[in-house]
Amino acid sequence: MSAPTAALRRVHRFVLSSPSTFIGLLLVAVNVVVALAAPLLAPFPPTKPDALAAIENPSGTHLLGTDQLGRDVLSRVLYGGHYAMLISLSATVLAVGIGTVLGCLAAYRRGWFDEVLMRILDAVLSVPAILALLVVVTVLGAGAPVIVLAATVVYCPAVIRVVRAAAFSIVGLDYVTAARARGEGFWPTMIREIWPNIVDVVMVEFAMRASWIMLLVSSLSFLGFGANPPTPDWGLMVSENRTLLTVVPAATIAPIVALAILIVGLNLAADGIAKAHGIDRIAGGLR
Repeated sequence: MSAPTAALRRVHRFVLSSPSTFIGLLLVAVNVVVALAAPLLAPFPPTKPDALAAIENPSGTHLLGTDQLGRDVLSRVLYGGHYAMLISLSATVLAVGIGTVLGCLAAYRRGWFDEVLMRILDAVLSVPAILALLVVVTVLGAGAPVIVLAATVVYCPAVIRVVRAAAFSIVGLDYVTAARARGEGFWPTMIREIWPNIVDVVMVEFAMRASWIMLLVSSLSFLGFGANPPTPDWGLMVSENRTLLTVVPAATIAPIVALAILIVGLNLAADGIAKAHGIDRIAGGLR
């Protein structure tokens, strides 16, 4: 049995024996299904205004009420995960993918390459994540590609450090040394010898970074640098309706609850995967 398959089997066994991990994965799965099925579940178009139904509290017609433009809150909440999930998934895949390759390369090469890369990462990690994203978005303009690029740049350094630390303990082992002695290059050695032994660390990093990037993307939308109106987005919905919290509280609270459920699910899943492999999540919390 290959190392990745064995890792997945360990996670599967742990999920079945850990209620919190199962609940976390279930919450994530429910959010993904709801986001995909939103066109079928939403009772109204999420961006269609209705001046005659503006600022209504929950009723039989509008189960979560309406916002100041008369748009159905439930429909916007159901659609709200699309933007954040798409941006977060894209940025997480890029950050973890690039971070894994560079982290393995740093552990494999060592020497001057490792030193230069680590000093660059120190400089990037010294800047708060939200501040770095705001600077990038201000300079390059708001938009999905810019946010994905900015989130990748912000979170990739932490992934590199964690993967590098995990790969360091593998690179010095006999089978890696034998592969290098046979003349195998970096890519064959990484794919065959290093990657199968760090896949568990990468899995935990992916779950962790996904939750952090999700929060960051929602924060940008709340500040006006993410999704543009009338896009149904959870962070944007909170920003638009916060002044009406005492009038139609559901318009503000519903997207907050939806985002919280997804973040809690991702964190429970990450904790479960980490415990399944005996990994300390604090070691990866560099950002």
